[in-house]
Amino acid sequence: MPHDGESPARRPAGALESEVLRVLVAASEPLTPRAVLARLTSPLSYSTVVTILTRMHDKGMAARYRDGRSFRYAPLTDEASVAAQRMNAALGAGTDRATVLRRFVAGLRPGDEDLLRRLLDDET
Repeated sequence: MPHDGESPARRPAGALESEVLRVLVAASEPLTPRAVLARLTSPLSYSTVVTILTRMHDKGMAARYRDGRSFRYAPLTDEASVAAQRMNAALGAGTDRATVLRRFVAGLRPGDEDLLRRLLDDET
């Protein structure tokens, strides 16, 4: 509960999409918004889930299939691909790519820099 004038903690950008995407990827078939809502851990309203799914469809992250008067949704991507796209967009937003990359690497958790080096070595 927030204290005197504090606002509740905000979710990181894309957190709800990521959670909905995890539900879609784990499903064995396309899901209705109500089925997605039932599988989420976050307490969201039905209309919020519909909005998230609609935006994901508009972004090409989810396929949408008509089912009577409703829709069912299936993933067109996975969480790792979405994270990579966001990282690439953030990198492209800077004017000095080298500095952005340098600061990104400097902020990695222990062991991640070595992992990144191994991944880059595997690509060559």
